[in-house]
This record gives sequence, C-alpha cells and structure tokens, in this order.
Amino acid sequence: MVDAALTPLGVLVLALLREGDMHPYEMMRLLRQRREDRMVRLTNGTFYHTVARLERDGLIAEAGVERDGNRPERTTYTITEAGPAALEDWVRTHLGRSDGTQNFRVALGEAHNLERSEAIALLEARRDGIAMEYAAMTTGLQSARDRHVSEQYIIELDRHVTMLRADLDWTDSFLQRLAREDFPWGAHELTPENLAAHEAMRKAAQQ
Repeated sequence: MVDAALTPLGVLVLALLREGDMHPYEMMRLLRQRREDRMVRLTNGTFYHTVARLERDGLIAEAGVERDGNRPERTTYTITEAGPAALEDWVRTHLGRSDGTQNFRVALGEAHNLERSEAIALLEARRDGIAMEYAAMTTGLQSARDRHVSEQYIIELDRHVTMLRADLDWTDSFLQRLAREDFPWGAHELTPENLAAHEAMRKAAQQ
C-alpha cells in the first residue's frame, strides 16, 4: 500500500537509491543534472527533511559514513526491502490518472520501474480518461460559441481543450513506441552506451 506521506520528492529519492547507495549531496546534484527540479521544489531544507522522513518510515536506511579529504562527513543511504514496493505502488497509483499534473509527471518519469505491460495498461487507462474529458470539453466549448459567448470568457477553456488534444496525440505516439520490443524499458535493457553515460553522470555528481 502507498504511504500517504510519500511525496513526489520522496519518490525521486527512492528511485535514485534504487540505482545504488548515495549520500544526499550526490542525490541533489543528480536531480539537478537530470533536470528533475523542473517537477519538484528542491531546496536543502525540503530535501533533508524528505530523507529523514523516508528513513523514519523504514523505506531507506543509513549504509555508512564517508569522509573525503577535508570535506565534512557524508552519510550514505540505501533503499530498504520496503522501498521498491512503495516506489512502484506510488507510480502505479498516479500513472493511470488524468488529474494531478505534478504527480503524473513524476510517475511518468519513474514509469520504467514498472513492467512494460503494466505501464502500457496504466497509460491506456489514463488516455481513456483524457479522451472522455476532451470530448466533454470540446462539446462545451462549441456550445458556448454557438450561444455567442464572448471569446474573452472562454479563453482558458479553449487552451484546456488544446492541451488535452496535445496530450492525447503524445500519448498515442508514445504508446506505439513503448509497445515495440526495440524500445528499451527498465535498467536491465540499457545498452552499454546508456550504462556508460549513466555512470559518468553519477561520478560527476560525486565530486
């Protein structure tokens, strides 16, 4: 079951530690290098609070303390046995929903933690929800225009309909790509080039 206290930032921390043990400084640098801070508010205070809460909830644990030269000691964390299940449950909950933009974006970014078939099924369910909303909003927008409602009063609705259409188009295109066997999915399908780039980014974040 998903922990009600698990936040989008907490999910990103769990996903990082699923890649390997890290200290908070490395995790924050990786999040910024990968531009994950586009989706969550990332400050020292919120990050360390999130790490402390994940540890309190038994999803991560201290793995050791390291010191490099004159730098302060850094506590390294590891994901616990309960961590991956909490991560997957959270992604599973939010990947198939058509509401909650921030949560969906984080879930989409971590969807590779689920099996390909499950991710496809959840995204298809979300697409169905968006299609229903698109049809209803399109009808409402046309009805407003038929009644000669001034465009100045329906500009937000017009934008919303346009964004829904774009979301549908992207989802249809991505589902086709994801269904192909040559589309890598999950860490076990990364190419040597992918792995080398991933390792280089981690090393840079450790400096």
